[in-house]
Amino acid sequence: MIKQIAALFLLTAFTSFAQTPPKPYGALPAPRQIAWHETEVYGIMHFTPTTFENKEWGYGDADPKLFNPKDFNAEQIVLAAKAGGLRGIVFVAKHHDGFALWPTKTTEYNISKSPFRDGKGDMVKEVADAARKHGLKFGVYCSPWDRNNAKYGTSEYLAIYREQLRELYTNYGPLFMSWHDGANGGDGYYGGAREKRSIDNTTYYQWDSTWTNLTRKLQPTANIFSDVGWDVRWVGNEDGEAAETSWATLTPVPSKGTNVAVPGQANADENPGGTRNGKMWVPAECDVPLRKGWFYHPDQKPKTPDYLFELYFKSVGRGAGLDLGLAPDTRGQLHDDDVAALKTFGDRVKNTFATNLIARASSKAVNVRGYNSIYSAKNILDGKSESYWATDEDFKTPEVTMELSAPITFDVISLQEYIKLGQRIEGFAVDVWEGSDWKEIHKGTSVGAKRLVKLPAPVTGQKFRLRITKSPVSVAISEFGLYKDAK
Repeated sequence: MIKQIAALFLLTAFTSFAQTPPKPYGALPAPRQIAWHETEVYGIMHFTPTTFENKEWGYGDADPKLFNPKDFNAEQIVLAAKAGGLRGIVFVAKHHDGFALWPTKTTEYNISKSPFRDGKGDMVKEVADAARKHGLKFGVYCSPWDRNNAKYGTSEYLAIYREQLRELYTNYGPLFMSWHDGANGGDGYYGGAREKRSIDNTTYYQWDSTWTNLTRKLQPTANIFSDVGWDVRWVGNEDGEAAETSWATLTPVPSKGTNVAVPGQANADENPGGTRNGKMWVPAECDVPLRKGWFYHPDQKPKTPDYLFELYFKSVGRGAGLDLGLAPDTRGQLHDDDVAALKTFGDRVKNTFATNLIARASSKAVNVRGYNSIYSAKNILDGKSESYWATDEDFKTPEVTMELSAPITFDVISLQEYIKLGQRIEGFAVDVWEGSDWKEIHKGTSVGAKRLVKLPAPVTGQKFRLRITKSPVSVAISEFGLYKDAK
């Protein structure tokens, strides 16, 4: 009887261990951040009187009557974005010029004073409705700097700005992003003063209380973007590129000469790569205009589809997000060149990743956690983000071999961690069997939400090996794929 009880105890203990997932490692993403990672590519749309002035930044003195896009078509813009593979739109509801594109009660300098829709228009609503109609997420950006408002720089302005955020948070449905930048004063119109106004941006906007009491309460699913997060960080450049080694965690560091890390006062040198073992999960957004500038200029052309495809690998392919700047022309539509560039880019991404060429391979791992099929290496080939291959605690540098029934030719590698358990891997390599020995075709560092590799030349093989070469803890890998560039 005692032996039976002991055996039952051991069986129960083993079964319990076999069912136990790996312990989370480091900072972890919130559900809204998981949803942001899944979005991958989205756009930020700039359109104000600045467009009609052919400027990049409006001074704040443009006559509202100037804003009259007679052929504005939110659906044309959204459908072009969707064809480009974008899954969301962040709409610039108010840029630095202070012109509000919704009928706000906070300032007379708004769309109701323009000829658009006979003064009855609400462009925020039109874009939000078109985005949701066609399955895209919607977010907003309301610039904290206001070059038109006479109260800017005084203690009264913060209440005005917060009320603008409140209107945007409560009248346009759930948002996937609340986008903020570090615009912190300078020369402007300011109600006719035409002067330079400076503020202390470490205290003036009171970001902590603004985000806590407004954003988190009114839009709990919205990811807060800024230089320092809270949810998504600026990558530190406007080139659309994250660092080759990129961590989704960050410990914000103040700029030199300050003691607070806030939008506009952060160490941008830290942002491209993040902080290994940082205090918070704050992945990078790689924002880059589709054209040279954020606003439409008739003498500019959009980036080529080839260039955009390269940026996709340097942003999404490094665990970050790609935010493309969309700039409607004076008609209120995207130029035909922009539409064509987006479509070609979107088709190339979609077709490249349509079929995982190694999905039907057999797999053999050196270790599976608790000998439990729940954590089988087969999971990395099943196309399901919620399943993953996990190893026992003492298997930190495991490998898995995959073999097909016939050779394939590929030039793209994809690898994803199960990031709900943290970003764990610090080094990996991929090999191909050449008949008598293994040949390494790529080695890399960080993985995270997604690591994409474009090989310099196509590789043909039938048997492959994934090796984890460095990790502080056991691994949890969600997906592995081999693809062929559909160019």
